[in-house]
Amino acid sequence: MTIRFVLFVNKQGQTRLAQYYEHLSLDERRALEGEIVRKCLARTDQQCSFVEHRNYKVVYRRYASLFFLVGVDNDEV
Repeated sequence: MTIRFVLFVNKQGQTRLAQYYEHLSLDERRALEGEIVRKCLARTDQQCSFVEHRNYKVVYRRYASLFFLVGVDNDEV
């Protein structure tokens, strides 16, 4: 399983930590974070914790007021 990025985001959608393991420009990173965070925050507790976005599968988990998001290759999970 190849991890492409790790994000820690609060409930308001503010990124607290971002670590990328592939090269993306700053604009690409901002756009990717915004899209993924909006998708994950909009999901209910009854929905699964896997989201497909672009060529990534995003696995996320909420703990207290933080969301932990990990992006992996789409064909790995």
